[in-house]
Order: sequence, then structure tokens, then C-alpha cells
Amino acid sequence: MRVFGFAGRSGSGKTTLAEQVLRLLISGGTRVSVIKHTHHAVDLETPGKDTWRFREAGASQVLLASAARWALMRELRGAAEPELPALLAMLSACDLVLVEGFKRHPIPRLEVYRAGNGTAPLYPDDPHIIAVATDASLPTALPTFGLEDFEGVAAFIQARAVELR
Repeated sequence: MRVFGFAGRSGSGKTTLAEQVLRLLISGGTRVSVIKHTHHAVDLETPGKDTWRFREAGASQVLLASAARWALMRELRGAAEPELPALLAMLSACDLVLVEGFKRHPIPRLEVYRAGNGTAPLYPDDPHIIAVATDASLPTALPTFGLEDFEGVAAFIQARAVELR
């Protein structure tokens, strides 16, 4: 399983670019999974529904299954947040995992930078950013792509994704 990350400030278009690249990679026969990290408290359940009630009652895990999909929710209940390698180990076998977030983990990543956000790019301070997708002309020797160069970004990721041990 190989890994490649996306970095960028909020509103830069990370998810939009990753989604289009994901579609291209899959259409080319690559089995791709995605890990998305967030700092927000996420709840996939509707308050009051059965699985929510089981979790609120103290279950450490709740597995919801249907004919279309299943989801396993694990409550940390004060335990440390899992690191990226532990989360990768939970995934089914695939060829490539795209990671959004986990910016402190040393994996190669592409920064999505939008000049109109009025923020500074991340690449000067992050040695793991090895390319930039942008709508601006930036003073960098890193490979750069347009924000809609989905094919170029997909090819770059295929060539530069790494196996995480």
C-alpha cells in the first residue's frame, strides 16, 4: 500500500482536487482509499438513532451494517488519537491511500494553494511538500500544477507515492 498526502489551508480546494484525482486514478484501475483528518468533532450518527444511543450508553465500538455499506465507529473515550500508521493498518488492501490532513506525519504531499485566500503558502516551512497545485506564480523550484491539471497531478502522485512502513 502506497501513501500520498494533500496539504493546504481551508478553502484552498484540497478536497475538490483530491476528488478529481481519485476519479482518474480509479478509472485507470488503481484501487484507492482515502483517509481524511479533521480537528472538528465529527459525528456520523443522528442523535437519537439506535447506533447513537448505543454509543452514548457506553459501547466502545458500534458497527452499523446494511446491504450497501458498513461502518465501524470506535469511541476513544480519552485514549490517544490514533497515528496515521495505525489507521492505515485498519484499511482493506488497496494500491494507494490518499491522505488529507496529518500534516505532521512525514509522507510526501502536494500543497493546494489558492492566491485569493490571502494566506501564505505552506511549502516553505514543510519539507514533506514536494509539489504545489496553484492558481499563482510562486517562487519555488518544486513541480507546480494548475488547480485543474487533474491528469498531471494524478501521474505525479502515481510516480511519487511511497510505501509507509
